[in-house]
Amino acid sequence: MDSLAQVLDFANHNANATPDDIKKLVADVVKYGFHAVFVNPTYVTLAKELVAGKAPVGTVVSFPLGGDTKALKMAAANNAVSQGADELDVVPNIGLYLAGDTNGFMGEMQEVVESAHMTGAPVIVKFILDAGYFDHEKDPKGSLMRAAEIIRAAGADFVKIGSGMGPRNPTLDDLAAVKEAVGGTIKIKVAGGVTDRKTAEAFIAAGANRIGTSHAIDIISGTLSKKTSAAAE
Repeated sequence: MDSLAQVLDFANHNANATPDDIKKLVADVVKYGFHAVFVNPTYVTLAKELVAGKAPVGTVVSFPLGGDTKALKMAAANNAVSQGADELDVVPNIGLYLAGDTNGFMGEMQEVVESAHMTGAPVIVKFILDAGYFDHEKDPKGSLMRAAEIIRAAGADFVKIGSGMGPRNPTLDDLAAVKEAVGGTIKIKVAGGVTDRKTAEAFIAAGANRIGTSHAIDIISGTLSKKTSAAAE
């Protein structure tokens, strides 16, 4: 089995995803040995049933903007885990951080983590930082690093760099900054624009633990489909 496949989260977050699309997604995750299948919350139960324990099922919370209220995020996290989600990729309220409300930024994430664990089921929680939102800060690297440090302090298992729908895709420099900030204390996932093997391997070699992508088959086969996703990670 291709070792690269084992660090790829194969995702379909398209608005027009059908149950048949999810069935194919799950079948491909099992066939190729990808790490996890990632779906929108409405398909968690279906994906969990189809995958039959052969891979984790992940979903997103307040994706891609992070603009839901804290109460909604908490409820969504708890509901997703109750339905069988093994991993949650959550968009925090980045506006709070950029406005200088670091306590509010951290507090929201802490409560989401607590809500995710309320069922007692094991779950991995990741918070997403779109690095492009920091580009206009006085100290973009330092700001990104501080946000990553707060995610670590909030009790997350991963910092995820990129939603696939932010101002730009993540870079190796973004990864280096987050890695410097969190060290080996929590893991790092990269998503957005990773569509080929060379790019995926570069991120893994630089310290990413996981890659989120809607192009997982293209990555391991060395081909790039002409059909691209509007909601590609």
